[in-house]
Amino acid sequence: MHSASHTGKPRSILTHPPLLALAIAAFGIGTSEFIIMGLLPNLADSFHVSIPKAGALVTGYALSVTIGSPLVAIATARLERKTALLLLMGVFTLGNFTCAIAPGYNLLFAARVLTALCHGAFFGIGSIVAANLVPRTQRAQAIALMFSGLTLANVLGVPAGTALGQALGWRASFWAIVPIGVIAATAVYFLVPPQTPTGSGLLHEFRVLRQPQVLLMLVMSVLTSTSLFCVFTYITPMLEDVTHVSPHGVTIILLLFGVGITVGNLVGGALTDWHPTAFQIGSLLFLIASLGVLYFAEPFLVPAVATVLVWGTIQFAAGAPLQARIVHHAAEAPNLASTLNQGAFNFGNAVGATLGGVMLTAGLTYRELPIASAAVALVTLTLAILSARLERRHQSTRTELTVPSH
Repeated sequence: MHSASHTGKPRSILTHPPLLALAIAAFGIGTSEFIIMGLLPNLADSFHVSIPKAGALVTGYALSVTIGSPLVAIATARLERKTALLLLMGVFTLGNFTCAIAPGYNLLFAARVLTALCHGAFFGIGSIVAANLVPRTQRAQAIALMFSGLTLANVLGVPAGTALGQALGWRASFWAIVPIGVIAATAVYFLVPPQTPTGSGLLHEFRVLRQPQVLLMLVMSVLTSTSLFCVFTYITPMLEDVTHVSPHGVTIILLLFGVGITVGNLVGGALTDWHPTAFQIGSLLFLIASLGVLYFAEPFLVPAVATVLVWGTIQFAAGAPLQARIVHHAAEAPNLASTLNQGAFNFGNAVGATLGGVMLTAGLTYRELPIASAAVALVTLTLAILSARLERRHQSTRTELTVPSH
């Protein structure tokens, strides 16, 4: 179902309007997910709760993606993929509308859970759609382009939403997301071609979980996300309290962070198509180093801002290979595996936000959060090395089986 030129040379993925439509939808979902980080102090003040309890809105969203996404994937398994994407964008728009009108913390929490239901399944199904639109050698780039909407949300959506929330109240931020959902659904409707789902039944799809490489990718997604959200959930109060940045300054830093993760995501996608395992291991080594530097840089404005930018770039570059690799390793059950990977990533969101919250509640400061993140990234690196060894062993075995005896 992919496109290529008549000369055999693959066309640029940037010329695929369906990928851009998926990126617009990803932008809306990313803005909705990450806006909470920028509004955390405002929400805590509005509902008279602590910062860690406000952080539970991140945890609740992430757990909803983790638990709900496979169920939504099962419910939509037989739907034509474009229809499924449109249905999920409808749920997304309704959820953000409910967030905007929620009178209390509990209803806001419930509305976030509703919004999250569409998240993992959309990115899971969308990844398969994106991969099917291009030649095999461009699949990681195509998936990264769709996910660039998620990272661009941090360049445009989150800083703009944070500034809007600070100026007009946090509800204004959610009101602004509602029309984004409508625009995204319209773009998907007109630009994304229909794709008939493939696969040989739900039981067969669950058998993919027996594969060690698939399980490793899922665990690495959890840990990569845990490392990110242990710090990122509390990035606003950390910059305000430790680095002494003004709320306006935080908005600018979030903008720079968004630029960094967008660049990291796209570069990570291109390098993954080049050499996935080597790039993954190398990027995790740099990630651990950047978190170590962040610990020392936090109290100082210029070093802290520079390190946050570099950290964001490396963090998303390190995560870029995971979605493409799980689509590769689970080719016979792509819908479920791809959606489970999104659930794994968001379970890591919940674990990371909870880990940071537990550390703060226990009396540790924002200063120590990067150290915990670096420790988690070190475990991820160990698993990446194990995955590379398994892959080499599998390729060696396959080579031995295909070489004819003399």
